[in-house]
Formats: sequence, C-alpha cells, structure tokens
Amino acid sequence: MTGDVPLGHGAEFDAIRQMLARWGLRATGIGDDAAVLRLPRGDALVASVDSAVEGRHFRRGWLTPREIGYRAVAAALSDLAAMAAAPSGVLIAMSVPDSWRASIQDLADGVGDAVDLAKTTIRGGNLTGGTELSITTTVFGTAFAPLSRGGARAHDRAYVTGTLGAPGAALRRLLAGDGAGEYRAAFARPVPRLAEARWLANAGASAAIDISDSLLADAGHLAAASGVRIEIDAACVPLVRGVELGTALRSGEEYQLLVTSRAGFDTAAFHQRFGIPLTEIGRIVERPPGTVGVGGGGSVGDLVGLRGAYVAGDSGYDHFSS
Repeated sequence: MTGDVPLGHGAEFDAIRQMLARWGLRATGIGDDAAVLRLPRGDALVASVDSAVEGRHFRRGWLTPREIGYRAVAAALSDLAAMAAAPSGVLIAMSVPDSWRASIQDLADGVGDAVDLAKTTIRGGNLTGGTELSITTTVFGTAFAPLSRGGARAHDRAYVTGTLGAPGAALRRLLAGDGAGEYRAAFARPVPRLAEARWLANAGASAAIDISDSLLADAGHLAAASGVRIEIDAACVPLVRGVELGTALRSGEEYQLLVTSRAGFDTAAFHQRFGIPLTEIGRIVERPPGTVGVGGGGSVGDLVGLRGAYVAGDSGYDHFSS
C-alpha cells in the first residue's frame, strides 16, 4: 500500500487497501481528508468531473470490469485534453454494489491503466456501497493558457483529430445484440488526446472541444460558445473503414478533438508525431451564430434533418434522453 496517512479498520478501508495495492506508486497522499496539489508558478488549475453509471453509460455484458474502470477515467481526462491541460492528478469516487465487490481489483486495474496512459497520479477519492456501479472521476490539470470553446472566430479553419465513427458503429452492434467486432477497441479503450492537445495549442489553436457527444453535437457547442457558425465539408470528414458518414457525424464517445486555428496546422507534422491524422474539415463563418452547416456530401442535409444546418443541442448524445 502507498499513502502518507495510515487507514483505519473496517470493510470500506479494506476495499480501499485492495485498490491501493493494485495502484502502488500511482496513488500518493492517500488517507487524508483532501488532496493537495502544488501548481507550477504562472499556470492555471484546470479541473473537471465526469461520471460513469451502470445502465446509463455502460452495460455489464458489453465491457470487462477493467475496461469499465479505464473508460471512466479516460472520459474525464479527455476534458483536460479539450483545454490543452497537462494532468496533475485524479480523484476517484466509486459506488460499488455487492454484485461488483469481487471485481473491485479489476476495476482498480482499469483506473490504473488510464492513469498510466496519462502519466498522472491518483490523489484520493471516496468509496461507498450502492444499487448500481458508479465511478465518478475528478481530474486536475495545469495549463499556462488553457484552450476554451469560445475562441473561434470567422475565417478560422476547423480540424478534427483521428478517424470517426467506430464507437458509434460498435454501440449500434451492441444494442442490436451483436458483438462490437472490429470496432470494439475504439469503444472499450478510447484514448484521451492529451499530448495532441498541447501540441495543437502550441501550434496556434484558437478553440477546442472533445467530441465525446458526437462531431455534430460538439461542433454545435463550440459554435454556440464562440458565437459563430461552423461549416463542415462532409467529404472531408475522416471515416473509419466501413462506417457511414451519418454514423460518424453522430458517433458519441469518440474522445477525439475538434480544433480551430486562424493560420492552420502542419497536418503532416502532427501525423508524424502522433500516428493519427489531423484533418481540415471546414471553416468558421460569422452567421448565423450558434449553428453548424454540413455540405458537400449529397444527402447529408437529410441526415442532419435541417437541410444542411444543425442547431446546437439538436443532435448527439444527451445525458437526459431516454
């Protein structure tokens, strides 16, 4: 066990000790009432929180416990990527039903996998019983000049990292009762684009958002925050092999980045550095603000349902939808 403060007795602390045994040096300062983070001089603290709830964000038969633990933390880390922040630590709060108690070490291993990927540390958290498995992750990061959704301006170019559609295709198959097939890895092990975001920020990004709710939905959020319109060329949207454009536009849980830039990016240098594409997919115009237009793809207007114009909030994943 690693921790500065010895833990007390009881089943709850025994379970925490089990998780700490899996995390080892990845967890520091555990056992006190709160975590302490010391910031580099001049940096801003960037914090976010995200929850993964059984029956809402995942189903037990779709993923292994280790994958569930990983995805819960990766989703929260992706919020730091959207701000071009370097991770400083995570807090993990778990509600664990009796039916999941035997899997707690596997869940902890998944959390550890995500922490390793991000090169960060578990700083503390909370553990309780419950009626369904729930993992809430609070992430902390630092950035000298954080990116935001509100920095896009007319004449900027719009880019997206990676290729799109695999998580959406996997989910469709799972909901139909089939296996996720070749799309499973993208669904089960999404990669938060942390280093990529910092590269893009240093290269002159003006605004960014992760597209965890889908390219259409999150483009709408960025357009609304910046008070602009984003025009997407459907022919330029990078698709995973075998995935249709409509699926890619609405595919949630991508954890890729939509980024804008005034001067443009060296896409070849990005690909050489990270091994994934950076694709220019459109441009920013002034009006009508808070909208997304999709053109150049034949029937794409029908897919969007607004004759090629998407209004923020009209599509994509909604946490309160049925």
